[in-house]
Parts: sequence; structure tokens; C-alpha cells
Amino acid sequence: MTVTVAGRGMTEQAIDVLIIGAGASGAAVAWSLAETKMKIVCLEQGGFMNPGEYPATGRDWEARASSDFSISPNTRQLAADYPIAEDGSAIKVANFNAVGGGTVLYAGHFPRFHPSDFRVKSLDGVADDWPLDYNDLAPHYAENDRMMGVAGLAGDPAYPSDNAERMPPLPLGKSGEVLARGFNKLGWHWWPSDTAIATQPHDGRDKCINLGACITGCAQGAKASTDITYWPHAQRAGVELRTHCRVREITVDESGLATGAIYYDGDGVEREVEAHVVIMACNGVGTPRILLNSKSAAHPDGLANSSGLVGRNLMFHPYASIQGIFEEELDGHRGPHKIFRSQQFYETDPADKTRDFVRGYTFEIQRGQGPVSTALTGLARGKIPWGAGHHAAFRKLHNRIAGMVAICEDLPEAHNRVTLDPDLKDGDGIPAPRISYTLSENSRRMMDHAVAKASEVLRAAGAIDIMTQAPITYGGWHLMGTARMGTDPGTSVVNEWGRSHDVKNLFVVDGSIFVTSAGVNPTRTIQALALYIADRMKQRLANLFD
Repeated sequence: MTVTVAGRGMTEQAIDVLIIGAGASGAAVAWSLAETKMKIVCLEQGGFMNPGEYPATGRDWEARASSDFSISPNTRQLAADYPIAEDGSAIKVANFNAVGGGTVLYAGHFPRFHPSDFRVKSLDGVADDWPLDYNDLAPHYAENDRMMGVAGLAGDPAYPSDNAERMPPLPLGKSGEVLARGFNKLGWHWWPSDTAIATQPHDGRDKCINLGACITGCAQGAKASTDITYWPHAQRAGVELRTHCRVREITVDESGLATGAIYYDGDGVEREVEAHVVIMACNGVGTPRILLNSKSAAHPDGLANSSGLVGRNLMFHPYASIQGIFEEELDGHRGPHKIFRSQQFYETDPADKTRDFVRGYTFEIQRGQGPVSTALTGLARGKIPWGAGHHAAFRKLHNRIAGMVAICEDLPEAHNRVTLDPDLKDGDGIPAPRISYTLSENSRRMMDHAVAKASEVLRAAGAIDIMTQAPITYGGWHLMGTARMGTDPGTSVVNEWGRSHDVKNLFVVDGSIFVTSAGVNPTRTIQALALYIADRMKQRLANLFD
């Protein structure tokens, strides 16, 4: 389907589809579209990771989680990173720039949205309903599960029956058994988590061997990051993946249609690629950054921004951390980070008089910390003194901490947004994103409730002391809402299948198109949406380039 188009001062062969970003969504959409045999190119500002260089392969693995493998790009400051101005945000951005994107560093916790998550306006009178529902995504959830590989246990009563193909669930371990005891005493819901971690060989990857360093990259290859799941299949099908390519802006013609992108290669040389279709897959901060920087006579406020909503309605998921200290020795950090989930307080419940908020949250039950993190936590919380008694106090904490985080549904608010910083720039001179974000009263009340209920269950499990943090400041793992989907061009950026209302050959497939955030990790839904949009594109190939 390649045709000759007039470029800037020259005639060249334009590619059919340009994808920007090689993370969770970019990988999925590239793989799905590959069967069309179109000429597809993906630009990724990072490179391929070498699992042999992940922190888990060395004894300094905990130290590297605070340096070159930090979740914060402002801490890492690698060549692939861009700075983020976030002084005006209560929660700091966590991302990773490489082939695989955030899936390189995520914990592999892999829930689906609930059906109610797509209808919060109808059910609870807040935010907006999505222009699609759970049933629309169900077959794409299943397709993504096959590609990524999901371990878990079917039958969770918190969910409808699904069509997931699951490997056996991860073992609970000593920590899981102790914490499950607390939930059982209170009669609260819990269930083994669906995780994107192989418990048996899957698609050429071997099973988990309990390295316990999931969030700094899985050296074993058991955790499903898209560099080792989708991308090998997409590349074998003919998709071209160009690494170390930092996109500055999307180019447009006189009519305002997208024509490709200007980017800088690994040597800092400015280049231009022309394309008939452009797909944004850069996450809820990276996508609005590029769109807002793509100003032209046809789009003076940035590309696809006639609604003024590009960058607005940023949602993070406020996290609360609630950790218990136990007298008995547990299994520490050994094993996958996440163990099981509880959705006892997931949805609005007017009958529960302890709840003064709408919507709800998930408890993600997790193991303890490594020795260095344990020592630092103990020092910060006044549990470990310097000098006399230091080692004895450390031994009372080491392998004796376990608990949970509460992932709270973040409702969209227009003042929470991504803009372009007027002064801060990356190494190629591209304006950095600026984050403006405040916690809503609903989120604060939800976190307070989560801390109280988690403390209750930890005491029931036998915890002798409890440590809490709410919110987790450096916990902006989930970047959503800044190019929301909808049927009304005045109140949304893209339509119900990811196509820009303003620019008919521009699509967005990442978490920025979320209408609401739900109370669960978004990666499984991001990928299901990307596959859903790819299918809609394939159904419309005849007029896709119009």
C-alpha cells in the first residue's frame, strides 16, 4: 500500500504506518497490524535491553534501583530519558524509556478492569462513561493474555467469567499465607493475582525462579515485558523497529492531516519520516508532550487539540503503602513482588457507612524488602538506630516485613494536566513536560480508608507494628487520561476507536485515551485497547488513509 508522496522539497516513498513508542501499547498495535503487510515503522527513543545487564545479575541490585534502574527519569538521567518538571505535582512520574517501556520495570501485576469501570457516570454520577464496555474488550483481553502469558486462578467472584488462558498461579509463599490468614479472619475477599509472570515455560520463555527483583527487570525472562513477547513476533512479521529515535513533533500538510514525524537519531541528527498514518503510543505524559509540541497554522494549540483537552485530566492512581512488622520470619523479597489481591472495597457501597467516597480501591498484597531497603526503611522510620543496637534492630526487621499497597481510583479533573515547560528541555532541545497535579478530596478520603482497613487486616494477620505512607510520592507508575476517548469532539480527543477527531489519520493507543482510571493497574487494559483499535483499523483499511 506504499505510495509516492511529495515530501519537503523532495519526492520519497512514504511508509504506511508510523508508530511512536515501543512499550506496552506500541508493541501490541504493531504486532496486530503486521498481518496487513503494510510498511510499518516504529520509532523508540530508548534501545533494546540486555537481560544480562539487569540489576538482578549482580550483588548491587538494590543500589541500582536508585540509580540507572530507578523508576524516576529525573533520577536515572540516562540518554534515553527526558526531564520532567514535577514540582507542582503531589505524585512524581515513574516511567522507563526503552523497547518494552514501562513493562521492563513493572511488577507484572496484571488485572482486568471490572465491567463497572466503564460506566461510572451511569452508576455513580461521577466522571464520564466510556464509549465502549467490558464486552467490547473481552476478546482482546484474551488475545493479549495469550501473547503476554498470564498466571492466575480462574473463578474470582469479583469478576465476571472470563476467557483467559492461565498458567498455574504463583505460590503464596510464607508472606502470602500469613497475610491471607488476616483476610480470612475478617471474612474479606482475596484471590491469587493474575500476573504476567510465567509459572511454566511459555512462548520460548522459561518459568519464574524467584529472583525477587521483578521491578528492576527480569533477568530470567519469566516476566512478560513486550521486548520479549510482542516485539519478536512483530519483527519477524516485517515491522521495522528503529531505536534511539526521539520524536520532536508530528508533521502536517496544509489541510492539517498528519504526514509523519521529525525526530533525532542516536547521533543527534535531525531526520524526517513520512507516513500515511501516525499512531501515538508514548504514555499519558509522552503523548501529550509531542502533540502539544506539534503546533502549526492548522493546529495552533497543538495537534488534535481543538477541544483543549490534550494534556488535561491526568490520572495517576494515588497509592497508599501499609506494611506490617511480624515476629515470625517470612520470606522477605524472595519471589515475585505481588502475591494476591483483595477487592473487598473496590466499588461504591452506600451501605458501608465507613466509606465517605465514591468508587474504590484494590489491595495488592506484596512481599517484603531486600536487606538494603529494609535497613533504609528502618532508619527512616526510627526503627534502627546508629551505633549500639544497630544490628540487633536490623535483625528484628529483616525478612519480617510484609504488607500491601492500596491502588486508589483516580477520578479525572481538568486541572490535573501535562503542559510544556517554557524553560526545561531535553538533550535535543525539545521542551520537557510539566506536571500539575493535586490530590482530590475523594482520593484523600479513599486513601485514609485504605490505610485504616489495611492496618486492621495486618493486625489480624499478626503484625506487631505497622508503617504507612499515603500517598507514595514516587508512585506515578500509571499515566492516564490526557487524550481521552469519546464520541463528542468537544469533550474528547479521540473517538471510540482511537482516531483523532481533528486529524483523521492520527491515532492514539496508550493510557492517555482512558476516560477513567479504575482501581487496578492499567497495562492489561492498555494492551487490550491497542488490539481493539488495531482491529478497527484493519476493518477500515479501504478508507484508513482518507
